[in-house]
Amino acid sequence: MIKEVIVVEGRDDTVAIRRAVEADTIETGGSAINKMTLRKIALAQERRGVIILTDPDHAGERIRKIIASKVPGCKQAFIPEAEATRKGDIGVENASPEAIRHALARVHTTVEGAEPLIEMADLIDAGLITHPNAAARRMALGNVLGIGYCNGKQLHKRLSVFQISREEFASALAQIESEGL
Repeated sequence: MIKEVIVVEGRDDTVAIRRAVEADTIETGGSAINKMTLRKIALAQERRGVIILTDPDHAGERIRKIIASKVPGCKQAFIPEAEATRKGDIGVENASPEAIRHALARVHTTVEGAEPLIEMADLIDAGLITHPNAAARRMALGNVLGIGYCNGKQLHKRLSVFQISREEFASALAQIESEGL
């Protein structure tokens, strides 16, 4: 049984989570999160802790940002888009139990106001910004680190708020480069 309550978007996501692990969930009902749902999430965070596990798409990212801004201290888990896509449909409900367990094993806790350990210049030097293949490199790096895909500015922020060390960054970068990216 996972101690924290997992926040997902809908009922099908809850079914997928329960196929993978024993856990309680709160469903946001999509991207229109109401005050009642935010209160439930805040109470769950206060009592048991919360893990946000939304779809790896624009709507899922929007929900993640809303919750993180309204309920500080939530943990976050990310499923790579490739592991959450079936027949062109992207969502947690399409992920295998193994992919869900893997994402939950690699949760990150947000540390707001943390000093960045990796600078924007490091991202440029690593070919993660202003590089012809930057988007693919960011996707691969986000998958290796378990922080999901994002644009360059958001990557810098996630590296900071999740306190990804220079060593973790260098190791992930070496891994994606060994894979030819």
